[in-house]
Amino acid sequence: MLSIAALAIAFAVATTLSINMGVLAFAAAFLVGRLVGGLSEDDILAGFPGDLFVVLVGVTYLFAIARANGTTDWLVHRAVRLVGGRIALIPWMMFGIGALLTAIGAVSPAACAIVAPIALGLAARYRINPLLMGMLVVHGAQAGAFSPISIYGTIVNGVVDKYHLPGSPLVLFLGSLVVNTVIAGVVFVFFGGLRLMRADSGTEVRDREMSTAGAVTGGEAGGTPRGTGGAGGGEPPKAGEIDDRSGAIGEPEVLRLDRDRGLTLLGLAVLAISTLLFDLDVGLVAITVAVVLSMISPKACRKAPSEVAWSTVLLVCGVLTYIGVLQEMGTIDYAGKAVAGVGVPLLAALLLCYIGALVSAFASSTALMGALIPLAVPFLMQGSIGAIGMVAALAVSATVVDVSPFSTNGAIVMANAKDVDRDAFYRRLLAYGAVVVAAVPLIVWFVFVVLGLV
Repeated sequence: MLSIAALAIAFAVATTLSINMGVLAFAAAFLVGRLVGGLSEDDILAGFPGDLFVVLVGVTYLFAIARANGTTDWLVHRAVRLVGGRIALIPWMMFGIGALLTAIGAVSPAACAIVAPIALGLAARYRINPLLMGMLVVHGAQAGAFSPISIYGTIVNGVVDKYHLPGSPLVLFLGSLVVNTVIAGVVFVFFGGLRLMRADSGTEVRDREMSTAGAVTGGEAGGTPRGTGGAGGGEPPKAGEIDDRSGAIGEPEVLRLDRDRGLTLLGLAVLAISTLLFDLDVGLVAITVAVVLSMISPKACRKAPSEVAWSTVLLVCGVLTYIGVLQEMGTIDYAGKAVAGVGVPLLAALLLCYIGALVSAFASSTALMGALIPLAVPFLMQGSIGAIGMVAALAVSATVVDVSPFSTNGAIVMANAKDVDRDAFYRRLLAYGAVVVAAVPLIVWFVFVVLGLV
């Protein structure tokens, strides 16, 4: 009970004081392990996830190189240009970009931090509901977040393998992809997407394009060209926004596929093929690809190590080390038996899904991934509930709620919303997050656990 209380206190302190949960978990592992469990330092450090450390460092290092040399910007901007003048497709394009970034190894907050400023700038420019745009960015990032080479996917699949549970990386990935896509579709319908589709099929979008063209040329539409900085008060396009003159980002160099970007794309393809088809270690392959890219372009890659998501690495490794202490002390078995003691397996499974959703709405989903599934292991070992479906339900429940304004992704969206009443937007985001927390765990529990559609 003391070890469980220490974990709860660590979550509370990390949330209220903004202290890295991993640091707290390492301290808790030492104090609880030594003073309560009577474990030696070697026993405590035996729970350190060395293999996962390599994966996290390797993948985030490679992604830092891709961001530093402009590969991720190039992908985003090329994708945006594909929509042409179809405004209704822009939110879905942002959804797809977020999913792609997390699927190839970006942590979800990093993907949102890359896509959200561009997406919400486009929302303000083309009068798209910022809540619609922001939520599609977040759900897109979560849609790809459980690919076999992603951070979340690696964590969950690693925990499943460690405890010898039946697992399916493909089911986990597709489960999150389908759930977040369906939710995004509902959001699109209820928050103005149909209006955008009608505008695209009518004259509104053509009139807007004509007005834009006039504003650029100073022709019949009148006025000083927008983006020329003339006397009319126009401002030049900002980095990360679409330039009305060409439909491209205001920095022409990001539109070129140069040598470094081409090699980085090739490296990402090698990572995907070697890990998915040949079952090579994700972390070691990612580090190898990153080293090759660094040797080819040392100047462009020299800052990449400092941009590795060290806070995330510390977070995950610290939490999993503490979970190792809990396992060594027998706490995992105790907690699992307590859940199983509810007497109704389906009810116990539902409670676990809601626990994951509620905690994750206010704390780190990354940290929770390593803590939630081990607590369900003894319950799953009974065999009354399918492990594959339960793991998928837990994973989706604990991550889909990152739309909350208290989570990193939700906060990024709120910070980047343009031309909105901040207080009103916060209330709308909070209300939407509350609906997701209340509804989604129940739905995924029913689909994945009760119906067993996995």
